[in-house]
Amino acid sequence: MSQSYIDPSRANFEAFKNLPRDEPIQMLNLLLYRDKAEYPEGHLHHGNGWSGRRAYQEYGKTSGPIFQRVGGSIVWRGTFETVVTGPEDMHWHDGFVAQYPNSGAFFEMIKDPDYQKAVVNRTAALTDSRLVRFKPVSAGEGFG
Repeated sequence: MSQSYIDPSRANFEAFKNLPRDEPIQMLNLLLYRDKAEYPEGHLHHGNGWSGRRAYQEYGKTSGPIFQRVGGSIVWRGTFETVVTGPEDMHWHDGFVAQYPNSGAFFEMIKDPDYQKAVVNRTAALTDSRLVRFKPVSAGEGFG
């Protein structure tokens, strides 16, 4: 099995922090859920026995108010169907694009104590993920 990614590496997070902080950002999220959520050893949580998808829904429910408070919004959401160009064995369950007014809003969210409590559900839910920052540009009719 190839390497999986749940949290950013130190190098990737440093690169993110070094980008401009005063402009809107969009974050592409790709999610692959565990069959059964895996909570840390000794973690007493009502989610024990939940599916990965159910644990991620709980993460969304508990982190949502914080995400909205910092000005975040979902600009696109979809359910994976197939890879057209890319590795044939690549598979995701869900994807979405979250937009923030700036990266400072993202930092504010992840530093929030209630968010830090909520993120245990995200970690328990996922077997693999990607989080990729994009700078929004104007949409048009063509590909270029």
